[in-house]
Amino acid sequence: MACFRYTHWIGLDWITSDLKPSRQCAQASQKAMSVLGMIKRNFRRITVHDFKILYNSYVRPHLEYCIQAWYPYLVSDISSLEQVQRRATKLVQGLKNRPYQERLKILGLYSLEQRRLRGDLIEMYKILTGKENIDYTQFFTLAPPHHNTRGHSLRLYVSTLQKYCQTQTEVFQSEGGQRLEWSSSVSRGCFIRQLVQESA
Repeated sequence: MACFRYTHWIGLDWITSDLKPSRQCAQASQKAMSVLGMIKRNFRRITVHDFKILYNSYVRPHLEYCIQAWYPYLVSDISSLEQVQRRATKLVQGLKNRPYQERLKILGLYSLEQRRLRGDLIEMYKILTGKENIDYTQFFTLAPPHHNTRGHSLRLYVSTLQKYCQTQTEVFQSEGGQRLEWSSSVSRGCFIRQLVQESA
């Protein structure tokens, strides 16, 4: 299988001819693991405060740089990236033997998959409410006005499933089981705060 390398414009190092991001995910994980190893060798004791500075500044950027261009969708690729954060959270003093989700809660972090979904939801909200200079009709089709939209008009029509869907907020509800209500009159800040509260 042919493999092409691009390094200058979009932050995408490796892409195969079938457009799967597996090689890129492996490269990103390897770079992040190398930095994580350096941190482990040079810091004997890492507090929660220290971890947030080190991880957010030196490790996570390798896992998320230009993620929109190589968004992982295979389970193996998602696990490969998540494994880096799993190992990183074990470096914090007193957290090594705690479950992963509990470590995330103590550190005030999301899983990487949740962060990607959260970013998608916020961007979707900004596009549909006119806060981005993007014509949403190029990508989405709104439901007909006669359909019951429960107080707002930002319900998207999903033709492949032959049903109506309330934007990607319904995706977040189905993934995490939380209820998330919003309307076109809600500000971006309020939407993000509600998203954080529901996912906490």
